[in-house]
Amino acid sequence: MPLQSSVRALKKPRLDDEVRFLRSWIEKPLHMGAVMPSSKVLARTMAQYVDVLSEGPVVELGPGTGAITNALIEHGVDQKRLVLVEYNPGFCALLRDRYPQAKVVQGDAYTLRASLGDALDAPASAVISGLPLVTKPMLTRLKLIRDAFMALAPGAPFIQFTYSVAPPIPKSLPGVSTEASERIWMNLPPARVWVYRKG
Repeated sequence: MPLQSSVRALKKPRLDDEVRFLRSWIEKPLHMGAVMPSSKVLARTMAQYVDVLSEGPVVELGPGTGAITNALIEHGVDQKRLVLVEYNPGFCALLRDRYPQAKVVQGDAYTLRASLGDALDAPASAVISGLPLVTKPMLTRLKLIRDAFMALAPGAPFIQFTYSVAPPIPKSLPGVSTEASERIWMNLPPARVWVYRKG
């Protein structure tokens, strides 16, 4: 196969995912965290906060077409540990096809406890979120992180990216430590990763 053809073949899934994202965003803009899938640099940055040596499940909220899911697997997270909570039924079908060993849950991450149901067999080692938190009222954001902490093992991270300059959840939550990545300029638009841990 000529080099140009092989490059086109590699770019096709990414282009297909971008079209899926754009179509879903046009249909329901407030349900989508982004117009395009996360860049590889952003996805890798998020994945690096997940401890691959831990044994609990890794919950991903709003995986979309799987950009961050891919980065988690490349980082060393066993696909069998993944619990993918996705609202969009079309993306759920795609995720089940791409990650047959992962547990795909069609549900609303903003009602996390109900959506997870009995999907977790142990406390989670990480919750990693691609949700559009800054489009939601602060009380909704705080409820989400509270529900995430209830699913997490003590000290395990809640990982969230945002395009906003301000943190998506206040840094001053009692008993919660916060850290942030450098701004990721190789993403459209530029983003930052925030990590929250409860002791």
